[in-house]
Amino acid sequence: MQHDTVAIRTERLRFIARYLGLLAVGNLLWEFAQMPFYTVWQSGTVSEITYNGLHCTAGDVLIAATALLTAVLLVGAKSWPSEGYWKVAAAAVSIGLAYTVFSESLNVYVRQSWAYSQAMPIIPFTGIGLLPVIQWCALPTLAFIALRSRVPSISR
Repeated sequence: MQHDTVAIRTERLRFIARYLGLLAVGNLLWEFAQMPFYTVWQSGTVSEITYNGLHCTAGDVLIAATALLTAVLLVGAKSWPSEGYWKVAAAAVSIGLAYTVFSESLNVYVRQSWAYSQAMPIIPFTGIGLLPVIQWCALPTLAFIALRSRVPSISR
């Protein structure tokens, strides 16, 4: 029993490290690729653009970590990730997406921490940029898909 508990904890930690590592790389690339859709691309210096990209990537990783850990606590099986993998994945993506929508609204319209350029597609009736929503749906989902085959499974 003790061995099983240690093995499960080890597998969880491996999964979390791999997941956050993949998302760090994916979000770093995404943040810089979508930079022309924000006003900092036209008005910022190279240093400001670089800072924004790195800062936002760090925030993305924190969101991903918080969403994953919350999902594991709320819906994860005792032997997750071997069991209940997709339930946790769906919850983590949903939690992250909900936070992203909240954060975009807060930071664009209330705090005015950043602004969309004219190029940013806007989701009707929300005022939220489409690219951050796609980012949050696509990147974590792809990370969960990529990592599934590395998780020892009781039932896939």
